[in-house]
Amino acid sequence: MTETTKKVYDFNQKMHRKYVIRFHYLIHSIIREKLPFKSHFFLLCCISASFSSIAAVDFSRDIQPIFAEHCSNCHGPDKQKGGLNLTKQDSVLGKLKSGNHAVIAGKPNQSELMRRLTTRDEDDLMPPPDKGKKLSDREIATIRKWITEGAEWSVHWAYRQPGNISLPDVASSDWIKNEIDHFVLAKLEANKLQPSPRADRYILIKRLSYDLLGLPPSPKEVDAFVNDKSPDAYLKLVNRLLASPHFGERWGRHWLDKARYADSDGYEKDRPRPNAWRYRDWVISAINDDLPFDQFTIEQLAGDLLPESTDAQKLATAFNRQTLTNTEGGTDKEQWRVAAVMDRVETLGAVWLGLTVGCARCHNHKYDLFTQKEYYQLFAYFNNGDESNISVSRSEKEHATWMQTKASHDARMKEVKAKLAVRDKALLSMLPKLEKQLRTKFESRKANPEKFHTLEFTSATGPKDVNFKQQGDGSLLVMGANPAKAKYTLEFMTDVKEITGVKIEVLPDKSLKANGPGRTDHGNFVLNDVRVYATDQEKFDTKKHRITLTGARADFAQKDWPAKNAIDGKIGEGKKGTGWAVASQFGRAHQLILTTSKPVSFKDSTRLQVVLDQQYGSKHTIGRFRITARTGQSPNDGISSQIVKILTIEPGNRDAKQAGTLLAFFREQDTEGKKLMAKLDKPAPKPPMINVRVISQRTNNPRVTHLLHRGEFKQPKDKVVAGTPSTLPDINHSGPGNRLNLARWLVNGENQLVPRVTVNHIWANLFGKGLVRTMNDFGARGDAPTHPLMLDWLSAEFIRQKWSRKGMIRLIVSSATYQQSSIHRPELADIDANNQLLHRQNRYRVEAEIIRDLALGASGLLSRKVGGPSVFPPLPAGVAALSYANNFKWNTSKGEDRYRRGLYTFFKRTSPHPNLITFDCPDSNVTCVKRNISNTPLAALTTLNNAIYDEAAKALAKRMMTERSDDTERIRHGFRICVARPSSPNEESAFTKLLQQAKQFYTANTTEAKTFNGNVEASAWATVARIMLNMDEFLTRE
Repeated sequence: MTETTKKVYDFNQKMHRKYVIRFHYLIHSIIREKLPFKSHFFLLCCISASFSSIAAVDFSRDIQPIFAEHCSNCHGPDKQKGGLNLTKQDSVLGKLKSGNHAVIAGKPNQSELMRRLTTRDEDDLMPPPDKGKKLSDREIATIRKWITEGAEWSVHWAYRQPGNISLPDVASSDWIKNEIDHFVLAKLEANKLQPSPRADRYILIKRLSYDLLGLPPSPKEVDAFVNDKSPDAYLKLVNRLLASPHFGERWGRHWLDKARYADSDGYEKDRPRPNAWRYRDWVISAINDDLPFDQFTIEQLAGDLLPESTDAQKLATAFNRQTLTNTEGGTDKEQWRVAAVMDRVETLGAVWLGLTVGCARCHNHKYDLFTQKEYYQLFAYFNNGDESNISVSRSEKEHATWMQTKASHDARMKEVKAKLAVRDKALLSMLPKLEKQLRTKFESRKANPEKFHTLEFTSATGPKDVNFKQQGDGSLLVMGANPAKAKYTLEFMTDVKEITGVKIEVLPDKSLKANGPGRTDHGNFVLNDVRVYATDQEKFDTKKHRITLTGARADFAQKDWPAKNAIDGKIGEGKKGTGWAVASQFGRAHQLILTTSKPVSFKDSTRLQVVLDQQYGSKHTIGRFRITARTGQSPNDGISSQIVKILTIEPGNRDAKQAGTLLAFFREQDTEGKKLMAKLDKPAPKPPMINVRVISQRTNNPRVTHLLHRGEFKQPKDKVVAGTPSTLPDINHSGPGNRLNLARWLVNGENQLVPRVTVNHIWANLFGKGLVRTMNDFGARGDAPTHPLMLDWLSAEFIRQKWSRKGMIRLIVSSATYQQSSIHRPELADIDANNQLLHRQNRYRVEAEIIRDLALGASGLLSRKVGGPSVFPPLPAGVAALSYANNFKWNTSKGEDRYRRGLYTFFKRTSPHPNLITFDCPDSNVTCVKRNISNTPLAALTTLNNAIYDEAAKALAKRMMTERSDDTERIRHGFRICVARPSSPNEESAFTKLLQQAKQFYTANTTEAKTFNGNVEASAWATVARIMLNMDEFLTRE
C-alpha cells in the first residue's frame, strides 16, 4: 500500500466514525484546490466505497444551525433580502425576486445559494465580507450535500413527536442494569469503547448522599451499606435517601434556582420579603411528597384557577411572585407590571420549553421559528394574573399543632358552658330576690348623691416642648409643640374624703383648630387609656398606689370608640389600640366620668395623679380639659341605662332579649358566674397564619393584550389573543384562555418538549451536564442531544411513570451508567474528551449551599430542622451596609439557626451573602436552569478562613478528639467523616505530619493557640480538621 493510499484508507476508516460532512468537506477541498485528476478520481472512489454507510444530512440538525448562525439577520423572520427567508421551506425552494431559485433540490450547481456562498466575487459573496463571518469549507460542503440529497426539510429534533423506541442491541449485556444502559452501551460499542468499571461502595454512597441529600453520609451509614451483602443493598440505599426529608431540601434548591427565589424585592430599594420562605417550604414539601411534575407545574402556574383550589395550591402560584418589584418613587407601575409579566413568559420558556423566548420580545426570533406575535400570545395567558396576597398556615406542622390545641380549647369551653348553664338556671330561680336587692341599692345611693369637687392643680408634664396653661375655670390649655402622640401626667392635691371617681371634661377653645377639643385639624382626639394613682406620701409608686377603675360613662362617644375603652388598657397606634373619641361632635364640651372600685380617702390630704395616654397618632391628642374629683354615687353607677330601663318593666312583660340581658348582668355580679365567664372569655388559640404573595386571576375589567412595538409598553400595536407557538402541538380552550389552560397544555403528554426538558434537568443534576448540554436552549442554536433516542425514551418513560420525579431519579441512579467510576481515562482524551459518550461518571464541585452543608454536617453543627423562615448566618462586615440608604440590618441568627442549611440563608438580591456568590450562586434576578462552576483563589480563602468554616473546623476537631482517643484513630475517623472511605497509609502519614507541625507551632506560640482554639492541642487538631474540610475530594461529589 502506497503512502497516499494508506492515508486515504486511514481517512476513510475515520469517516465511518464521524459525521458525513467531513466527506463533503474533503470533496469541496478537492474541487477548490484543483488537484490532479488521478488523485481526484482515486479519492472519490475511496469515499464512494464507504459512502452508503454514512448518515444523510439532516436539515434541522446540520443545516438550520448554519443558517441561524450566519444568515438569519438578512434572510430570516424580520428581513427577507432578495425575497429569501431561510426559515421557510417555500421561500428556500421558491423563486426569488431575481427570478433565480435559492435551492433546486438535487442540483447544487444550479442553486443560487451555492453560487453566492462560493463565488470569488465579493459583491455577490454571502454573507457579505463586511456583514458577517464567511462560512467554513466544512459548512459549505454540508449545505452542498443537503441540496444534493434532495434538500429535505425536517422538523427540529426538539419539536418532533417520538415514535415507538426500541432498545438498541448491544454485543455484551452483562454490564446492563436497566434500559438506560442499552442506549449508552450501544453508542460506546459503535465507537469501539467500553464503559468504566463500577465505582466502589464508598464512592457510591457518598455520590448518592451528595446528589440526593446534599449531605455527607455518616461513618455508620457507610459501614451499613458497605457490609450489606443483600442483592438489593444499593436499591435500599436509594429508597432510603429518596424518603429522607432532606431530599426535598436538596432538590428544592434546584427548583428555587428556576423559580428565581429571593427574600427581597430587588432593584434599588430591595426591600425584604419576610414571608417569601413560605413558598420555599411549599417546594420542599411538594418534592418530598413526590407531587407529580404535571401537577407540580399546574399548581405553580395556575393553582388559584383549579376548581375549589386549596390554600396550598394558591400558595404554589408564588412561583410567579418571585419576580423583581420596583418600589422606587416616581416609577410607572404599568411599566414594571409589564416587565414582571415578560419575566413570567421568559421563565416559562426557559424552565418548561427550554427555549430563549425572550429573543422574541422585540422582534421575531432570529434563529428559532418563534414570532413576536407568538411571544405576546403567551404573554396574554399571564396578562390577567394580578399580584395579590392571601393568608395561609405558616406550616403543616404548626397547623396540626394548632388543630390539637384548638380541639382541647373547644373541649374546655364546652365544659365551662355546661357549668355556666347550671349556674344560670340557679340565678334564674333567684331573679326576684336579686331584683329586689338591686332596687334597694338604687334607693340607698339616692341618699348620697354624686358631687364633683375642684382639685388643687400642682403640676403637669407631657412630651418635649408641650406646655400646659391653667385657665380661670381650672381647666388646662395645651400649648406649644403638637406631637403625633402624647402622654399627659397631671398631679393634684385635695382634702376631699371618700373619693369615688374622677370627671374629665374636654373643652372647646378658640385657639384650637376647629375649636377642638382635640388638637387635630378637625378637632377630634383619642383617649386610649386613663390611669389614676392616689397616696398621702410625697412620691407615687405606680404599682402600690394605682386605683382600680371599674366604670366609665360619657355624655357622647364616637361609634366603636365608647367610654369603656378608656379603661380597658388596650393602648396602641391607630386601630391597634382602643379609646374614647367624639367624632363628629367637634367644637363642643364633653365629659367622661370614671368610677373607682372603692372610695379613696386618707387621714390627711390626698395627692392624686391622673395619666391621660393618647397613642393613636396623627395628633389625636386633647387640647383643653378639666379634671375634678367625684364623691357620692350615681344611682346607676356600674349599671347601664339599659338595665335600669329593663327593671321598670314587669317580669312577665319582658321579651327574651331583655330577660337575657338582665340575666347576664346578674351573672357578672355573681362570684361563681363571673369566674365561669372569665374562663369562657379566654380567646381561642389563633391559627398560625402568614400573609404571602401570590397570583390571582383578574375578573373585573380584564386587560386586552397587544403586541408591543420593540417590547415598549407605551407602544401597543395589534391585539392578540392567548395562544401557543405554531411549532408545538395545538392548544384547545374555549374563551380567551387563561393560565390553567396553558399549564395543562404544557403537561398534557402531547407536548414532548416539556418532558424532554425536564428529564434533561434531572439528568444534569445527576451527571453535572445534561444530555442536551445547552439546557436553556433546545432551539436551533442549542446543542443536539448526545443520546437523542435515550432522551426520547426517558421523556416517554417520565410520562409512563406519571411524572414522578423520584421515579425518574430512581431509574437513572439505578443504571450502570450512573454507577460508573469517574476516574479519568487518558486513552480517551482525544476520542471523547468531554465525556459525551458517557464512558464514565462526571466529577465536579458541589454548589455553594451544599459546600456549607457538607462542612456543617461533617462538623456536627448542622441543624437538621426542615423548613421555616430564612436565617442570618455570620456576614462579613460591611456587606449589609451595601443596602440602599443602609435600610437593611443583618441581625446574625443565634442557636441552631446559625447553623441551618445553605438554602435557608436570607437572600438579598442587591447584596447576597458572599459565601453564596463566591461559589457561583445565581443572583435570582432571572431564572437559572444551570449554574456555572468557577475555580478562583477567593473560593479557597473562603473555606479556609470564613467564620462559619472556621467554626466547622473547630467542631470537627472536637469530634475527632472526643470520639477517638488515639491520634491515628482520630485522623482515620475525621477522614472517614469527610470522604466516607478509609484513609490510605500515605494520607494518614501526611495528616500525622501536619498535626505534629501544628503542635510544634502552637507550642511555640501559645498566645496564638489560645486565641485560635483555646489551647495547643485543640488548635493543632483544628488545623488538621480545616485541611480535611478543604480536600478536593470533600468538595466534589467523587
